[in-house]
Amino acid sequence: MRGRPCSKVACSEDAVSTLTYDYQDAMAVLGPLSIRREPHSYDLCPKHSERLSVPLGWQVIRHVIVEELAPGA
Repeated sequence: MRGRPCSKVACSEDAVSTLTYDYQDAMAVLGPLSIRREPHSYDLCPKHSERLSVPLGWQVIRHVIVEELAPGA
């Protein structure tokens, strides 16, 4: 492990994204790994980022880096 660990219990993978919740708007926001660890967010590895699920009625906003969509562009 070189970076920050995934926030999921018993996962030893490096985190690649940061998840935050906006309870008032029933929204989960998943974006690139934040620069530093924040107390009210969760750092997730690729597997847990892809498998993210939220409560019924919530929306998920996924921010991605354009280079991730078109490698080599």
